[in-house]
Amino acid sequence: MSLSELFPETDYRFSMRFERKSPQEFFARTKNGSSLLAKRRQWLNSAPATYAGLLPEGQVFLEEAIDLAQSWGAVSPAGFSLQPERAWDDCLTLGKCLEPDFLLLQPDLAGSPRLLGGVVCFPSHWSLADKLGKPMSLIHEVVPGLNDTLGKQIGSFLNKLRPGVAWLRSNWGIARTPELNDHPSRALPRLGPEVTTEEVWLRLEHQALVALPKTGGILFGIRVEVIPLAELKREAAPTKGLIRALETMPDDLARYKGLATARNRLLKLLQP
Repeated sequence: MSLSELFPETDYRFSMRFERKSPQEFFARTKNGSSLLAKRRQWLNSAPATYAGLLPEGQVFLEEAIDLAQSWGAVSPAGFSLQPERAWDDCLTLGKCLEPDFLLLQPDLAGSPRLLGGVVCFPSHWSLADKLGKPMSLIHEVVPGLNDTLGKQIGSFLNKLRPGVAWLRSNWGIARTPELNDHPSRALPRLGPEVTTEEVWLRLEHQALVALPKTGGILFGIRVEVIPLAELKREAAPTKGLIRALETMPDDLARYKGLATARNRLLKLLQP
């Protein structure tokens, strides 16, 4: 999705817009892959329980995710035991070999899949440990207005996923750091009314939903991209769209996204 598509010049609203691509495209190695994998290994080696998690019932979904990642050429066949007693080790290995973060979800008939495991080295100010084992509806409950606006649509969409396709969408936020790893425990600088253009980055989360054909689970991939505000301002259309989104975003959502105290300042910085 282009920046112009991500920031249409309309009032802020939650969006269910998806693009259809192959899983191979999303999970494939990129030109920055070596650097990304080095950073992932750094965090997983230093604090594995902070950035990875796996419930016992998530093991079968992990094994299928590994098989698919190997078939896509995203990871090497070597290094995985695929034994129940080594499931945690396999989870860490997959997290060190895949460029995107990943989550493993188990759908239910109510349309609110439960989070059973994953590796998230580059969270956007949230903790995997806090969400592990919870249904998606409860995870989304902290986002003001999301369940009321899109809860039923999200559940229906997830229950209709079919194998062989990656459904892609993007979320955006604004950060005061270019660090990919914005875990709450790192206490990185937050936005405030005094920020300068050089201190502000657009933070994009490119997400992919892939059905696991054998187990009926869902593999949820996340790639994070950070763009300096000065670079965004070179493109008039998405800049106007972001201004409109900031102006019309509900106050409670702006507080949740860490934008409330900096909103007026950001609007000034975005002006030509």
